[in-house]
Amino acid sequence: MSEVKVRGVVSVVEETKTYGSNGFQKRLIVLEQNDGRFANLIPLEFIKDNCSAADDLNVGDDVEVSYKLTGRKWQRDPNSEVKYFLSAEALSFKVVSGGGGKQAEESSANDAFSESYDENDIPF
Repeated sequence: MSEVKVRGVVSVVEETKTYGSNGFQKRLIVLEQNDGRFANLIPLEFIKDNCSAADDLNVGDDVEVSYKLTGRKWQRDPNSEVKYFLSAEALSFKVVSGGGGKQAEESSANDAFSESYDENDIPF
């Protein structure tokens, strides 16, 4: 999987949420790109131990986020419909200019970010 970057203004920083019996965690942020005609809203997810990296983000910050696209297949049981999910997993970010005037260094994923988790435990 290749790593790419996206730039935008932080419009949402959610709290960390825990899913499933294994305690899988993710934290959603949303970047807004506005070209004057309409707003493009880009959801990005911080996963597992990397969730705390989003603590350094504030609504209004202009950021550049490195991310990777991940996809997976999910099926409740052999007779149910197969569904496919696509996620943009945030790996690191750099605050280009802060909404509150602060500048931040690049924040990156914790070593634990690369640990495997049970993908069959969650439907996304």
